[in-house]
Amino acid sequence: MLLLANAEAWPGFSHTVERLRAGDEGLPAMVSGISRVEAEPKVRSVGYGGWPNMLGVMECDGAVMNGTTRTVGSVGAVPDTIPVCALAYEVMQRLPHVTLTGAGARRFADEIGFTRDDPLFPDSKRVWWERLEKEMSPEQRANFPDIPLAPLSTAITDPERVRDTTVFLCQDTKKGIHAATSTSGWAWKYPGRLGDSPIPGAGFYADSRYGAAACTHTGEMTMRAGTARAIVMALRLGYSLSEAIEFAIEDLQDLSGGFLGGVVIHAMDAEGSHDVVNFRCDGDIRYWFWQDGMDAPELRAARTA
Repeated sequence: MLLLANAEAWPGFSHTVERLRAGDEGLPAMVSGISRVEAEPKVRSVGYGGWPNMLGVMECDGAVMNGTTRTVGSVGAVPDTIPVCALAYEVMQRLPHVTLTGAGARRFADEIGFTRDDPLFPDSKRVWWERLEKEMSPEQRANFPDIPLAPLSTAITDPERVRDTTVFLCQDTKKGIHAATSTSGWAWKYPGRLGDSPIPGAGFYADSRYGAAACTHTGEMTMRAGTARAIVMALRLGYSLSEAIEFAIEDLQDLSGGFLGGVVIHAMDAEGSHDVVNFRCDGDIRYWFWQDGMDAPELRAARTA
């Protein structure tokens, strides 16, 4: 068994480890762990601790992928919902669809008994408005929100330089390799924006025959390059794990125009190898790692591309 997650997965990583040790299948174990991350306000990139869109509304994204069947459930821009990864899991279990968004995703949540949450943490609301006020003229403030938002979206960046996503990858006792994600997305985003986290092949991909990958930070880039799927396809073609990641990074390097930033890639292969690579992200990037036989999870440093 093997489990991999980004550094901000700390509220739920050990819980998922315990469930894997108990023999649980990978996806339910990871969804249960991510639900704890989503509920923790100290994690400022997902769920209750995340950041709202330009209008001060929380729109969260989440996804799951079973690498053995390659079935996927994902949700995007979901209002009034904190455990979006669990909601994505229900999409996979109950519907013939892969993705639900916005009001439709929330309608489905109502139908299956999910509570309606107030996901906007009070401090996030305060920081959101203080930051937005600085960008608006007196006339814009007087007429908000009935003003053009696009000019503001080009000026505002994340208040804490956070574009992280909660990503979990695992190989369970049945050798199934699976992926799960959750995020509140880019802070101050234009309403309705989707990042890569709910998009299979971009922000995540899993295939138990070969491996899995998941990305954090600049989703606009990994959507353009199909980064997660590219890594798994390279593994299928016989590349080593490090070679597969370098193959995907070369594609990211070739992008021009649009919004360009950093990406962190988390990946594992079917032989039990793993790698976490920081491509152009500032700061010290770390990740959580555990494999069968270890007494406790370890927080490790990512390598720099």
